[in-house]
Amino acid sequence: MRYLDLTYPAPSANLACDEALLDDCDRDPGAETLRFWEPAHYFVVLGYANRAAREASLEICRRENIGLYRRCSGGGAVLQGPGCLNYSLVLRLESASGLQTITQANRYIMERQRQALATVLGRPVAVQGITDLALDGLKFSGNAQRRKRNALLFHGTFLLDFDLARVEKLLPMPSRQPDYRGNRGHRQFLTNLGVPPAFVKVALRQTWSAREPLISPPAIPSPLEQKYASEDWNLRFL
Repeated sequence: MRYLDLTYPAPSANLACDEALLDDCDRDPGAETLRFWEPAHYFVVLGYANRAAREASLEICRRENIGLYRRCSGGGAVLQGPGCLNYSLVLRLESASGLQTITQANRYIMERQRQALATVLGRPVAVQGITDLALDGLKFSGNAQRRKRNALLFHGTFLLDFDLARVEKLLPMPSRQPDYRGNRGHRQFLTNLGVPPAFVKVALRQTWSAREPLISPPAIPSPLEQKYASEDWNLRFL
């Protein structure tokens, strides 16, 4: 598997890159990739079907110049910013029997992620809800999936040293929540890992046997990058 550690300056380019990698892998069996990226400023990312006015505090975001973007996968809204580590795992569906359905892929990938993070932290890590990772009932990673005919994109965020109070300020309580959340507010529900990004990157590269560096960035078609920068896409469900 290839690996890529690349953060674009624009949030739209980072989101477009994930879809470009998925499209490449859907066409090319040799294009499985593990990517990392770390945002330098704050912005909100909505899940594919989220209603912006329900899942983000739009007036506060506008007042504080917090951009609003939409990803190609499901799940809920998240705040991105310094102290987050994002990963994107692009796999061929034929590469493992555990990838054949959405449910199977969630279980297969989350269990491997759980084991990798337990090794990094030296303590038990639990898979909670459907695609969360948690320590003692506190969430530190959320994940989502997008599938095509031959490949899937599984991506998520690790909270390492993030401003959790800012999450509470910019995101209301989500419209859907897993049972283990227990209606807790963001600051009572989330936790930081407090480890350097390099520790997590090494663990995931080992877990997914990502040994081949991808020297050249993937080609992002102009229409794809324009989509992620447009209000027609980002505010399609207001």
